[in-house]
Amino acid sequence: MNHKELIAAMAAKMNAPKSVVADLLEKTVATCTELLVEEKTIGFQSFGNFEVRKKEERLSVHPATQVRTLVPPKLVVNFKQSTILKDKLKDLPHE
Repeated sequence: MNHKELIAAMAAKMNAPKSVVADLLEKTVATCTELLVEEKTIGFQSFGNFEVRKKEERLSVHPATQVRTLVPPKLVVNFKQSTILKDKLKDLPHE
């Protein structure tokens, strides 16, 4: 699902104009981004938590040339799903 499809789906559920939903989604994403930049955890009840974690410096090896490169430490966003979401996904058929 892309950005426009998400806005259309949300607008249908909320019975609201797409422009209002697009503005709400834009502000939600901007707020979440600001909080993650401040390294705060964001929790959505029955969905999951987003948090910033630090990946340590590591040594990487290129598989074709065997050249070793030092990968510097970096911050990444981690998502941990809630138990409710996990249970809903567990019930889906596997293909």
